[in-house]
Amino acid sequence: MPTTNPAVFWRPSSTGPSAAAGPGGPRPGEPGPGEPVGDGQGRTADDTGAPGGRRWCLGTTLVVAATAAWAAFLLLHVALTGRWWVWFLVEAVPPVAFAVVPALLLAVVWWARPVRRRLTPVLVVLLLAGGYLAGVGPGWRGDTRPAGPGDAEVSIVSWNTDYWEMDDDPEAFYAFLREKDADVYLLQEYLHWEGEGPVLIDSLARLRAEFPGYEAVVEGELLTLSRLPVAAVHSREAPATDNAWYWQGGKAQRTDLLVGPGRVLSVYNVHFPVPFRVGDNPLTSRFWNFLAKQHDWWTREADALRSDLAANPNTAVVAGDFNSPWLGSLLRLGDGTAAHSPGPGPLPAFSWPLADYPVPRAWRLDWLFTTGEAAVPEYRFTDSAGFSDHAAQEFTLVVRDADRPAPDGG
Repeated sequence: MPTTNPAVFWRPSSTGPSAAAGPGGPRPGEPGPGEPVGDGQGRTADDTGAPGGRRWCLGTTLVVAATAAWAAFLLLHVALTGRWWVWFLVEAVPPVAFAVVPALLLAVVWWARPVRRRLTPVLVVLLLAGGYLAGVGPGWRGDTRPAGPGDAEVSIVSWNTDYWEMDDDPEAFYAFLREKDADVYLLQEYLHWEGEGPVLIDSLARLRAEFPGYEAVVEGELLTLSRLPVAAVHSREAPATDNAWYWQGGKAQRTDLLVGPGRVLSVYNVHFPVPFRVGDNPLTSRFWNFLAKQHDWWTREADALRSDLAANPNTAVVAGDFNSPWLGSLLRLGDGTAAHSPGPGPLPAFSWPLADYPVPRAWRLDWLFTTGEAAVPEYRFTDSAGFSDHAAQEFTLVVRDADRPAPDGG
């Protein structure tokens, strides 16, 4: 019986010589123990996978790790925004960060020589996606065609007043509003606040004196002033107890206005709940309970607005303080709803905070949407003259004549 050569069946350990080498050592041209393995083109790699047999430097490692972490965060943000109450806290990140972070990584990727060719396209994609989320680009402008024959043109101001004339000079406050000379005012926070509770107010007599010829429609903390005839009011019923008018009342007040013979425009005055209270301790259950409650409230109000818009046959304009910077991109109001942004350029505009908070003006919480045959040829954010932490939205709305063909290019 032949004897078996033990070298043929011997298997090396991870640190021993290769099995193919046999007892005589490696064959010519094969790497010996501890030598880097080549790729057949004169390049080698060590156990880190870095080309040239060298480990990545700390800077390259950090760029790769930061890119991977940011890509994962972006995917989670797209998947979870508006869907998970814990993420409601993360949604407070200003969208401009989603363009700034990949731009900074692109600025330093040149020095990450071993990976820059592979990493640059990834960062470009992250930059384009982040720019869209941040509101960069002409696609956010909406329909900006001017009015034509038969079209109705309406000037509108939407503004969160920051607790109605509560800490302001009333004379200056009303003068500021009158100077806008708008056909329609959509005003939020028509109330006072004491401690942790809202206080119902009644300033209708003063409003009639300050705005002769206007009709005032009040629903909880939402006030619509219009010198166009009011065709219908749609208010949500709330229990007549304690502060139910605030906590259970509508947060998207709908008023139907006549803009011509038989032509109705629905205006929605919006103020959605805040995600959290600045100053609350995130290490307490109070903070997280409030966050969960506010997310549920915000979601219910957004769903109610979407349902009303879907069932409304009128041309509509929706404007106000949504307390979210993600409208128009990650959060939608439904099919057929067009988002609009102020200014002629491709860069986004920010509406908050103008006062009260020691942070840069880097959020857009105040939004404008239209449905149906409507255009917004003029739209801008304007300063609040110290009366509010929110910019005022001032815009011209054009309600198209449904019987007139669209102009060339429209």
